[in-house]
Amino acid sequence: MVKEAVTKALTDAKLNYTDIELVTVGYIYGGTCCGQRALYDIGLTGIPILNVCNADVVMAVGFEKMAPGSLEAMQGNMDDRAQPVEKHIEIMAETYGLFPAPITAQMFANAGKEHMEKYGKEVSRRTKREHFAKIAHKNHLHSVNNPNSQFQKEFSLEEVLNARKIYDFMGLLECSPTSDGAAAAVLCSERYLQKRPELRPQAVEILGIELGTDMPSVFAERSNIKMIGFDMIKKISTDLYRKTGLGPEDVQVIELHDCFAPNELITYEALGLCPLGKGAEIVDRGDNTYGGKWVINPSGGLISKGHPIGATGVAQVVELATQLRGLAGKRQVPNCRIAMQHNIGVAQVVELATQLRGLAGKRQVPNCKIAMQHNIGIGGAGVVAMYRLANSNDENAHLNDNMKRSAQINSFMSDAIFNEIKHRAKNEKELVKAVNSSFRFTLTDGPNGSVKSWTVDCVVAMYRLANSNDENAHLNDNMKRSAQINSFMSDAIFNEIKHRAKNEKELVKAVNSSFRFTLTDGPNGSVKSWTVDCKDDPPFVGERDGKVDIEIVIKDSDFVKIASGQLKPDQAFMQGMMKLKGNLAKAMKLRSLLDPSLLKSKL
Repeated sequence: MVKEAVTKALTDAKLNYTDIELVTVGYIYGGTCCGQRALYDIGLTGIPILNVCNADVVMAVGFEKMAPGSLEAMQGNMDDRAQPVEKHIEIMAETYGLFPAPITAQMFANAGKEHMEKYGKEVSRRTKREHFAKIAHKNHLHSVNNPNSQFQKEFSLEEVLNARKIYDFMGLLECSPTSDGAAAAVLCSERYLQKRPELRPQAVEILGIELGTDMPSVFAERSNIKMIGFDMIKKISTDLYRKTGLGPEDVQVIELHDCFAPNELITYEALGLCPLGKGAEIVDRGDNTYGGKWVINPSGGLISKGHPIGATGVAQVVELATQLRGLAGKRQVPNCRIAMQHNIGVAQVVELATQLRGLAGKRQVPNCKIAMQHNIGIGGAGVVAMYRLANSNDENAHLNDNMKRSAQINSFMSDAIFNEIKHRAKNEKELVKAVNSSFRFTLTDGPNGSVKSWTVDCVVAMYRLANSNDENAHLNDNMKRSAQINSFMSDAIFNEIKHRAKNEKELVKAVNSSFRFTLTDGPNGSVKSWTVDCKDDPPFVGERDGKVDIEIVIKDSDFVKIASGQLKPDQAFMQGMMKLKGNLAKAMKLRSLLDPSLLKSKL
């Protein structure tokens, strides 16, 4: 599928693979050499793959092959890194509770519930459950004219409303399917276009790109709408409008990340398409489809076109470029001059180019001249960008030079070096031990004269490394002995927790919660209870009655798997292996008590 996407991109660009000087590849669940392997069938020309240098012509490739279990990471099952949505889950647990349903579905549906609660009561601002269903209905309808869409099938509003529920009110047809897919785009410099003037008529110009990350309100306000990045997107889209001299009123077509239908409506407001709380009015007026103010997701969006995670962004840009070129056929958006995109991911060029060049067939936005892009990522970053045809004679052409400068990525060259230091500090125990010092680097004369600070602390790193290997092997022996003498294997773990609670004051202060663990399926089917109370002074670990913040029921063997890193707490909960009752937000603090790097064993 990568070969097909790359071949189409090269044919569209009227270039040969030998013209390409560099290729970047995105594959969320791929290995370190997936790009090289995916391009073997295209050619072996010795060009760099992944490492962007000073090339004039590069290719961006995104693809995804969804293997069984590949989505476990999105449900919190990550063995090699910090859980990116841990704090998000904590907020959900506090506001709407946590349920054995897909985490991302809960996140976006809860944001939709909050929007209905906040704006659904006023007559002038009435968000209803039907508005989300109408968005899904619209996107499925758009996909009928997209030959690259996964479904290409129209579903009635009633079918959307009555579809199998995934979480709460949200049904299957309002959720994007994770799919196999590939997309590719060719990017070149202005200098290269000057050498190849015959390519200019089809070239799509990046007017501006703004990158941002989560704002303090994501967690501080305990709002599910803010948690999915509302303020972040509002800020960077405002910055983009200011720097390009363009606004939402200049845009004709938008490819927006509709991972779940509620996110599309909420993003209308974040992008400034309407005032706060008025997103439902865009739906009611039909201002999100043909004949309205904008055509949003003419491709069918992620909900119907599909969501091959690593390829999603590139595929969106293909659609918008086709629209801007006026080649979208039955889906062409009239008078398409400026295109905008919002997506989870970083490869976002191809869909915009398709719309800008008018190659989108039945989904073409008429008179499409300028495209806009919006991109978000869970845990969390966002990108908003605008595009138009490079040979456009638009009245804002005088802004060309400024917009090109805005599109450049403002980062420090030294970032790559510090990321390498971070990797070495994590993996090279002897090096960290030899350094055993802490440093702060203040980098000056960065982009636009900016200053940046990095701290390298090998004292902390040494502590973590020292506790991550064999030093806790005694737990393994203790648990084996517990099994041999017909007692609970988890006893050794709770004794270790007792030791940590006694000696690690900062840990106790951070947890500041009380738990009762009921261990089932012990020796001869017995049951045992442990109470861990980090609010007591001194902290208590043992058997006692009384009220606690959260009660946990789990098999003795499953608890041991969690403590040893063989099973994630989130996974155990989602699969019904662990039952929770009480303040679910505080359950997230179990990660600190049951840190596998400190309680690791192999049973």
